[in-house]
Amino acid sequence: MSLTEFAVLLVLIAAFWPFLRLCKTIFPKTSDSHQKPPPGPSGLPVIGHLHMLGKLPHQTLYKLSQKYGPIMSLRLGSVPTIVVTSPGAAELFLRTHDAVFASRPKMQVAENLWYGSKGMIFTEYGAYWRNVRKFCTLELLSASKIDSFAGRRRKELGMLVESLRKSAGAGEVVDVSEKVAHLTVDMTCKMLFGEIIKDKCELNEIIHEMAEIMGAFNIADYVPLLGALDLQGWTRRIRAASKAVDRILENIIDDHEEDASKGHNKPHGDFVDIILSLKNSERSTHEHLAQIVDRTNIKAILLDMIFGSIDTSQITIEWIMSELMRNPRVMQHLQAEIRNVISDCEFVEESHLSKLTYLDMVVKEGMRLHPAGPLLVHHESMEDIMIDGYHIPKQSRIIVNIWGMARDPKIWSANAEEFCPERFMDSNIDLRGKNFELIPFGSGRRVCPGMYLGLINVKLVVAQLVHSFNWELPSGMSPAELDMDEMYGATVPRANHLLAVPTLRFP
Repeated sequence: MSLTEFAVLLVLIAAFWPFLRLCKTIFPKTSDSHQKPPPGPSGLPVIGHLHMLGKLPHQTLYKLSQKYGPIMSLRLGSVPTIVVTSPGAAELFLRTHDAVFASRPKMQVAENLWYGSKGMIFTEYGAYWRNVRKFCTLELLSASKIDSFAGRRRKELGMLVESLRKSAGAGEVVDVSEKVAHLTVDMTCKMLFGEIIKDKCELNEIIHEMAEIMGAFNIADYVPLLGALDLQGWTRRIRAASKAVDRILENIIDDHEEDASKGHNKPHGDFVDIILSLKNSERSTHEHLAQIVDRTNIKAILLDMIFGSIDTSQITIEWIMSELMRNPRVMQHLQAEIRNVISDCEFVEESHLSKLTYLDMVVKEGMRLHPAGPLLVHHESMEDIMIDGYHIPKQSRIIVNIWGMARDPKIWSANAEEFCPERFMDSNIDLRGKNFELIPFGSGRRVCPGMYLGLINVKLVVAQLVHSFNWELPSGMSPAELDMDEMYGATVPRANHLLAVPTLRFP
């Protein structure tokens, strides 16, 4: 929140304060002295603690948790909010009492961009969410479906390697962030749409815009009376992004419907073909979903798959490559392991990945230090509940700060801030949602169903980039000089693109 926005809020608070005091007198709030809330800082009238979040809320919330504890209470506008910043506390909310906290709060961005929250990510817990999740898992995100797209991933990765060969031969500086972004968009398009769409560059830009909007603490979500003023400008940006992404989704659906009408049958239909068939099938495996699906549902589900596949994978690859360039020892160790496992093969195959144990540690460490989403998508309590002696009221917002947990020396020892893959050697800590020290994909009912796909994309791309090339920073920059600044949103990419000079390892 900028100083200007904060000043405007103070003026509004002063204007509304007599009215609010009168309401409090006429409608006193009953309280139970035994209902003890979690500890937290004092807030301001009307806006609560919104002014305290700053430009990097995950860092601010972690600092506050160091003072107030792993279960901390805030009030964001009129919304009671619980911030969770320890593995034990996260387990209480995401596993022990998962059924209570499995829902999502209503948010302006989800209502506008996701067609009234008709997708899966932001949909409140219930039968519709279960049916959508089941459909997406069976028709796109199952291991067998993902494995069937291995050839398409390999082809797109091969084209990237060939492009980098030319840059290496010319001694050019490469924008690694941009190259990885184009690769993940191309792989996603082939998997979802069967082809690389003409709007792919615009789609990637919109996805980044959406990530920034989604990560914002929008006053309209927390102080509805002030929402109409659009003090932060988010409403205007949401409407513009919604219009742009809707046009792209409409074009994709129209093209697939036109192909179907012309009888252009595909031997293996892509995800859009499958989801469109729901409308036309009299008998469907997903009968409950087929009965209610319409064009808005289809667009919302497609947007879930696009956003989940593109943004998180490219950001994770970008951060891991950054850390490898900052840590030449780790890079060389990883290159040696890959060469030892795949021998004289030019390409890393997906079948090799299970044998690359050091790569697995590198990816875990990258996701620990740089989780693509530093705050898990917000949960909402569906009933009043006592957690660890604290009262959590119904419709409280739950924020799990996995970025903060990743930097806690009580969990990761004194070198928590360092990139050290060896910390996972002989460790049973996994990242699939069962070990709460490391939950980049979340946990419980709301765990990310695209976890298997995300891990394959990240591991395959990182392994191929370090196997085919050595990487040096431009202009004689030393590894210690590489900036690692973040840009906040629902996902947290590098603030500045990663630039490097590749050289061929094997002529």
